[in-house]
Amino acid sequence: MIFRAAVRADLPAIVALLADDVLGKARDFAVVDDAYERAFADIDADPRNLLLVAEDAGEVVACLQLTYIPGLGRHGAERALVEAVRVRSDRRGQGIGAKLMAWVIEQARQRGCGLVQLTTDKSRVDAHRFYARLGFVASHVGMKLPLR
Repeated sequence: MIFRAAVRADLPAIVALLADDVLGKARDFAVVDDAYERAFADIDADPRNLLLVAEDAGEVVACLQLTYIPGLGRHGAERALVEAVRVRSDRRGQGIGAKLMAWVIEQARQRGCGLVQLTTDKSRVDAHRFYARLGFVASHVGMKLPLR
């Protein structure tokens, strides 16, 4: 298994991963459209963003988005924000997510980030246990305001 930056050809597999999820079924589409194309181009062009895929035997089996956020807090420490973590449903439970997150944590450490943070929906209790096993602590209350 290799971890690498996503390329445009990976977009259909990434969109399928986002849609193949209890929450994703309600808010994501399984077909690549102009909105996904624009979002991919924006992420790909931004040096503080990385759309990462895990590839096994030539197939995309997992993905996530990693964003580096500069800030004044924590004495000017940059933080690594992890979003949209997905492992293909037929590959869950095989340690792919743990390896993916270990890779991200090491990248953030090497970059000098002060912390790695993520949000996870309250309904994702399995994900909460997974992140806790990796050492993440539910230290804050996240809030969102949907705009569309």
